[in-house]
Amino acid sequence: MGIFDLLKLIFDNLSRRKARVALTAIGVVIGTAAVVVLVSLAIGLQQNATNQLYGIGDLTQIQVYPNYGDYYESMETGTTSTTMITEASLAELAAIPGVQEVIPRDYIMGSAMLKYNRLESYANIIGVGTSTLEFLGTDLQGGVYDLERGTAVIGAMIPSSFYNPQWRPGQEPPTPPELLGQQVRMDIIKWDNEGNEIRKTVSIRIVGILVETMGEPDWSIYMSLADVTAYNEWIMGRRINREKDGYNQVVVKAEDVNQVLSITETITNLGYQAYTPQSYIQGINSFFLVLQVIFGGVGAIALLVAAIGIANTMAMAILERTREIGLMKAVGATNRDVLSIFLGEAAGIGFLGGLGGIIVGWSAGQIINVLAIAYLAGRAAQQGGLPPSSAVFTPVWLPLFALIFSTLIGILSGLYPALRAATMVPVIALKYE
Repeated sequence: MGIFDLLKLIFDNLSRRKARVALTAIGVVIGTAAVVVLVSLAIGLQQNATNQLYGIGDLTQIQVYPNYGDYYESMETGTTSTTMITEASLAELAAIPGVQEVIPRDYIMGSAMLKYNRLESYANIIGVGTSTLEFLGTDLQGGVYDLERGTAVIGAMIPSSFYNPQWRPGQEPPTPPELLGQQVRMDIIKWDNEGNEIRKTVSIRIVGILVETMGEPDWSIYMSLADVTAYNEWIMGRRINREKDGYNQVVVKAEDVNQVLSITETITNLGYQAYTPQSYIQGINSFFLVLQVIFGGVGAIALLVAAIGIANTMAMAILERTREIGLMKAVGATNRDVLSIFLGEAAGIGFLGGLGGIIVGWSAGQIINVLAIAYLAGRAAQQGGLPPSSAVFTPVWLPLFALIFSTLIGILSGLYPALRAATMVPVIALKYE
């Protein structure tokens, strides 16, 4: 029997029992739709959570800090296990396979106030040991990334942080100043042993403004490490020895995001403290992978119930078509031919049910998308967060997997009835009433 003859015979047999096939396939439709909707929901939630974390920074970056040891352990032993970040540490970190760049950072050790015309603002000054801020992975509103002595690149929220110290109730709040390309005065403040305030005024030129990231760069002013080191030396009243004082922080940038976790582990084993947002991504992915399995299992239970229905339908078909089976064998049909026909009918029911389930599941997912996005977007607007891009996401592989799985369920469900039909004795089958 040729393949086309087999397919035609299977189609004709299913067409003769439309109502029974439809009722049996409905169970597969429900199970497949449940799998598609639930797994798509879990994937959509995972994507939303991951996208929210992408706003906290470049995932190829690792923040490295000195390790000052365990406080209680040092109290018990009387010794400290401090691992400072020195110039030798920078070379050690740069030698780790997969590391693209090592950038030391430092902060102002006193207070810093920006002044522009009559407006003032307190600033979070960060010195970076690189000539460009391209490593941040943040776009520019205007200007350049390049940092030279006496220049700064500011975050998107810095202009709006300026206030008028002479402001009185009832007056209009000041308009955020246009700082790009402007010279801004900065007062660096320290206190002597008697508590007297001492100020040093410097002038810096704003050469770039970053776009809003919902993270640290928004409220930061980036300057060259040499400038910040000089300010800190004035505050401390002595020169800074990096071999003794070390660096407060180092940014290690990996060549590829997939190498971040292994590099972080290597850095920790060297004795430093290391943090990366990628660790949160891994934890979230693990959680949602378990959630996908659970949701898929719930849908699989519905498919199991449908499988019992397919087995019952095929068993009843054998009882009704016993004489037909005997006649097919009498005219030359082999056991393999009969087995193929009944397995094909069971697979056809699973295939039709799976196809219908994909359509129903995808349609239900789109309805959920519209309703959930409208609700979550309203919540995000109230709380100031980012609106979700989608609540339910159906990847291409999921409908294909669901269709293959439902067809396989049909074949397995019809296997026993098909074997019974294939092993019938023709003489007995022809006598069956």
